[in-house]
Amino acid sequence: MIYKRSSALFSEAKKYIPGGVNSPVRAFKAVGGDPIFVKSAKGAYLYDEDDNRLIDYIASWGPLILGHAFEPVINAVIEKAKKGTSFGMPTEIETELAKLAVSMVPNIDKIRFVNSGTEACMSAVRLARGYTGNDKIIKFAGCYHGHSDSFLIQAGSGAVTFGSPNSPGVTQGTAKDTLLATYNDLESVKALTHANKGEIAAVIIEPVAGNMGCIIPSEEFIKGLRELCTRENILLIFDEVMTGFRLGKGGAQEVLGIDADIVTFGKVIGGGLPVGAFAARSEIMSQLAPDGPVYQAGTLSGNPLAMSAGLAMLTELNNNPEIFWSLADKTAYLHKGLEKVLIENEVSHQINRFGSMISVHFTDEPVIDFTSSAKGNNETFKKYFHGMLEQGVYLPPSAFESYFLNDAISYDDIDQTIIALQKIVDQLK
Repeated sequence: MIYKRSSALFSEAKKYIPGGVNSPVRAFKAVGGDPIFVKSAKGAYLYDEDDNRLIDYIASWGPLILGHAFEPVINAVIEKAKKGTSFGMPTEIETELAKLAVSMVPNIDKIRFVNSGTEACMSAVRLARGYTGNDKIIKFAGCYHGHSDSFLIQAGSGAVTFGSPNSPGVTQGTAKDTLLATYNDLESVKALTHANKGEIAAVIIEPVAGNMGCIIPSEEFIKGLRELCTRENILLIFDEVMTGFRLGKGGAQEVLGIDADIVTFGKVIGGGLPVGAFAARSEIMSQLAPDGPVYQAGTLSGNPLAMSAGLAMLTELNNNPEIFWSLADKTAYLHKGLEKVLIENEVSHQINRFGSMISVHFTDEPVIDFTSSAKGNNETFKKYFHGMLEQGVYLPPSAFESYFLNDAISYDDIDQTIIALQKIVDQLK
């Protein structure tokens, strides 16, 4: 495939935008080469500025569960835009979306809309601190909760891709209140709670991790974490920016059978538009301004375009729960096909899958946490990524990212993906 126009656009962008991109992982630093500039998308496909068609396995990093330019979402945005794009005042549709979200998700009574997943997680931690009166939080190495200062301590995803998980600009004062545990290792959490007795406000976790590849929590770990938080009066925050409304109507809470105290959501709750949210039981949310003393605000929070898109998206998912089974079946089919090719060609690998999230790791060891994820062969991943791209398959341009299937992907598309891998396996050995 030819990417001349994308390369030219990237050169021009670097003159005016740091690194030529507005989010670091887009720059292809982890895989080499120039990033692809997208012109349009429809259903399962991306169309770039050189008119190449690519099967899309990132779905805007998760929220486009039903595919690109899903007609009910597009129509809802168009009709709402005709009436105005932003008011900075309450609108009825905010309540409609809130009511629907609360009905779908277990263990929440109220929800506050914000503008991004980062803002949702930042606000959730502030709320937890205000509710408990404690300052410290526990996060897990390799989990990414946005670029707020509190979270850039051994963050996954883009931060790891660039080799600087502890970002300059994060103060020592902030860092000392963020305690680092190991994913899938309950003993590491117990040790921190014991050493910081009565000082911890919250544990925040991706219940199914997606920022060090897809990593699944063991049943013992996730249940033990819930029990430990309850026993120690620590709030458990599920960052469901990726898993919310993707793994099931009620997200990871529903699928794992674990109730979190606070839940955060990302772009899916706005149909892929810039939006986020955090939610909890009434007694926790009552601490939030204007009802309580914990302040959080945003001029564009509850933006009518995002709310209309979110209402259309969640209505479709709520009315057609078979979508989640369809997605999971397609992902299992992809898993089986990729694994068959890699095994037959003796390529060292691990494939992790949960619902419609999946990742391929080029390592002999099981991938259960950040340390094991980081052992993957990145040179092999680069060959894999560019080989698949040349065959018209767009994967996340980092070994530390989950793939996200959308329901517009067909079994023919998946077969093409498996055939593409078959064509490049010689490069991977």
